[in-house]
Amino acid sequence: MANILIVDDDPAVQLTIRLLLERAGHQVTVAGDGRKGLVLVEASQFDLLFLDIYMPGMDGLETMRHVRALQPAIPIIVISGRSITPDTYAEPDFLKMATKLGAVASLQKPFRADALLAAVDGCLKAGESEGSDVNASHR
Repeated sequence: MANILIVDDDPAVQLTIRLLLERAGHQVTVAGDGRKGLVLVEASQFDLLFLDIYMPGMDGLETMRHVRALQPAIPIIVISGRSITPDTYAEPDFLKMATKLGAVASLQKPFRADALLAAVDGCLKAGESEGSDVNASHR
């Protein structure tokens, strides 16, 4: 199955996603913040990245920018616990913004297990069809 990196500062979210993915047969690595996530991306090849938008230090949008520079083809699913329907006085919709900046999918916390697994499957299938062309050119 896939080698997946989770970058989220919430240990409960890390554990939940990790258990769901491991039960589905995936190999999972966890990082507690953007900087640790980048170190792992530099050191290993991942098939998919879960990235929290709101983290202390380096937030998810900045982390995604660095990841895109290192591994432009890696599918990224952004996750956030903030409201996805901001009102006039609230902050912008960062999940929507992240997908415009290159994330393949977004999930609003709390998310359902089936929604998470469906997003993973969709991203991996899209990555396989694109990745076969990319991998062939690097041989």
